[in-house]
Amino acid sequence: MKIRMPLLALLCCLATPAGGGQHSELWGADGKNWDPAGRLPDVSHAGYACGEKPIPKVAVRANVRDLGAKGDGVTDDSAAFLKAIEKAPSGAILIPAGRYCITKILEIQRPGLVLRGEGAGETILVCKVPLNDIAPNWGETTSGLRTSNYSWSGGMVWFKGGNSGKRIGKCTTMAKRGSRELKVEGDTSMLKAGSWIEIRVNDDEQKTLLEHLYSGDPGNLTKIKPGKHSTSFVTRLRWVDGKRLALERPLRIDVRPEWKPVVSHYQPEVTESGIEELSFEFPEREYGGHFSELGYNAVAFNGVAHCWARNLEIINSDSGIFAGGRYCTIEGLRFITRNVKENNGEFGHHGVTLSGHDNLLTRFDIRQRFIHDISVERGAGNVASSGKGIDLCFDHHKRAPYENVFTDIDLGEGTRMWKSGGGADLGRHCAARGTFWNIRAKKNQKHPGNFGPPSMNLVAVQTEEESVTEEDGKWMEAIPPEKIAPANIHEAQIARRLKAK
Repeated sequence: MKIRMPLLALLCCLATPAGGGQHSELWGADGKNWDPAGRLPDVSHAGYACGEKPIPKVAVRANVRDLGAKGDGVTDDSAAFLKAIEKAPSGAILIPAGRYCITKILEIQRPGLVLRGEGAGETILVCKVPLNDIAPNWGETTSGLRTSNYSWSGGMVWFKGGNSGKRIGKCTTMAKRGSRELKVEGDTSMLKAGSWIEIRVNDDEQKTLLEHLYSGDPGNLTKIKPGKHSTSFVTRLRWVDGKRLALERPLRIDVRPEWKPVVSHYQPEVTESGIEELSFEFPEREYGGHFSELGYNAVAFNGVAHCWARNLEIINSDSGIFAGGRYCTIEGLRFITRNVKENNGEFGHHGVTLSGHDNLLTRFDIRQRFIHDISVERGAGNVASSGKGIDLCFDHHKRAPYENVFTDIDLGEGTRMWKSGGGADLGRHCAARGTFWNIRAKKNQKHPGNFGPPSMNLVAVQTEEESVTEEDGKWMEAIPPEKIAPANIHEAQIARRLKAK
């Protein structure tokens, strides 16, 4: 049943508390209303080190100039960079101020290695050759259009890892979303408090997992093959008692036997690596439009954990950063264009794509219109926060991106908040409990309707619409963005968790 908030309830919700601001019913004051099994997702672990410590400034161990880099804007310095990455011990590789021509992909496949410039605008990686010319990788879209796979993946600096953790065993009993305990059939003797585990589930022929990830309202799933979708959840353990595992985090989804859940050690091979304090510069050119991109892309994270990109400027890119790892932070990012010709007012494909789990994009400024400014696809628990742009869109790229949160963001013009892509018949754009909290713009926004299931949450999104709060349906709290407390739900959740810990 639809509930339009009674006047007394509305006044109670909007009353100004002692600390100032108005509280959401989903959170309350200091999280007193929050329920781990409720509709507001827990994103308190998003980002580097689960938000428990700042990104470190590691000691310099090598200098690209000592290995032959010129930084004169003319000489190809790729060989010196590749040598530094191959030979340097763990630590930072310093890239002094200068313009460094890079024509090779710089792959980082080991932990503890950081590329550090002397500041955006001072240290500049000049990338005149697209990825598809360096390492051709042709593919096609879901509709069969031939295009480069770098249209949606890869970077000139590419962090690549994997998970070497061994399988522990199967979960044979059901555990509900919000629960903190599992039973596993397997050898748990090597597990202890603080151990990291991954719980992976795979869909069945009836696509009941996808149905669950969309909280019962997936839309058209015709082009997702039966039994082919999977997702996973990583957490530390609080304690181990035989086959019983106590989880540090509440489960993000149900764990059901029909989804063949498997528990493994989580041991990422590449951690504590990053890139910081520099600019990427791509050529001035005319943009050919959607799927014309050949890979003028800056950074990619694949299969890594607890890594970062910090204080980067990206100029004239096809795509900026693809974050496909876990617990990675992208902080202090700025996009601009110079002397380019746009296509229908847009230049570039993806700004930042959060396709992994529990990643954080924060303190960003997107001064160009990509086709997709900030994207989520498949993954969960990702956060975009404390940023702005000239006319941002929150691209939800289908295939069940669930429990992702956008908070404390200025859209700019506000003409395309819900503009999204993804092929046909791959489910609704947004999946269960996607949350939009304190979203400001020059123009008022409307609830996007069938963009996602009714479990989506809109709290303090700038609007002229009325509040509608249905326990199991539409949720839109029309609190003025400037009055919502907390302003940033991700930061509030971290503060609450660490205080309790």
